[in-house]
Amino acid sequence: MNRPLERTHRREGFGPAAYLVFALVTLLTLLLCVCAGSVSIPLGETVSVLSGALLGQERPENAAAAILLSSRLPRVLCVALTGASLALSGAAMQGLLKNPLADGSTLGVSSGASLGAVIAIAFGLSFPGLPFAGTMLLAVAFAFGSLLLILGLAWRLDRSLSTHTIILIGVIFSMLVNSVLSLILTFAPDKVKNITFWTMGSLAGSSYANALVLAAALAVFGAVLLRLARELNAFAVGEDNARHIGVNVRRVRLAVLICVSALTGVCVSIGGSIAFVGLVTPHILRMLTGPNHRRLLPASLFGGAVFLLLCDLAARVLLNPLQLPIGVVTSLIGAGLFLAIFYRNGRGAP
Repeated sequence: MNRPLERTHRREGFGPAAYLVFALVTLLTLLLCVCAGSVSIPLGETVSVLSGALLGQERPENAAAAILLSSRLPRVLCVALTGASLALSGAAMQGLLKNPLADGSTLGVSSGASLGAVIAIAFGLSFPGLPFAGTMLLAVAFAFGSLLLILGLAWRLDRSLSTHTIILIGVIFSMLVNSVLSLILTFAPDKVKNITFWTMGSLAGSSYANALVLAAALAVFGAVLLRLARELNAFAVGEDNARHIGVNVRRVRLAVLICVSALTGVCVSIGGSIAFVGLVTPHILRMLTGPNHRRLLPASLFGGAVFLLLCDLAARVLLNPLQLPIGVVTSLIGAGLFLAIFYRNGRGAP
């Protein structure tokens, strides 16, 4: 990419103060979600237990420490990492396709990943020593295959890859996947309850091992997406123009598709199908940061984490002691926010 464009993006990029604010809000939200729940734990005691664990001190023998370190902290970490991954993936896909409705849930990628994960769960596909590796690998593979299939069909029907064509094919594909999932459930009646709850999206029972996998996936594939921010800015003015200023369009497109599929597949394999995070979060943040992906992509990391943390908190406390699937909460909140965004845009609000 040429130097003037690069210098312009550098001037428009986030400053250290903005990153600090986003990080602080995320940290405070995470701390709130660790404290609150079916059993509320005072902030001072929470900070004492967590700081002691970080310093390697012996765990106190009380109920609060057991709840915080064994159950709540790993779940909150997985929720934050999942939200960051899904929001970053949604922002990258919207930039790549120049499509404001592009997201794993609307394109059918999440449905494809769910199909792969359900097949692994229903038929017990796993690897020795890695109990969730089979679910994860099939989810990633099906997510990537679904994305290629949907975009390929859309391109055959409409070479311009219009919003309506992609979304229509994504909806049809999701309906097909739901039919296949129902068929699979008939062959695995003993796992109907687990699979049904899992397809609604739930991070209950998450472990530190799950958090480590999510963090590793985000560190690898998320870093690639962040490095492609300049190229995604170039895609905004058209692929031909991007090619003229030195962007390897085919390489960038393939890299984004692989990274988005991998992140979506890993998230679905651990937390199930969680919709609207990657669709709504980038829209909200774009109002604050503008369309520049050098600002939008990092902001999506923090914004997605905060959004899903608050949704998970609502799922845990609204009907206490009953816990709602987090996918149900994100769908209810996300649908309302998305309608509000379209209503605002439709009325020509600035």
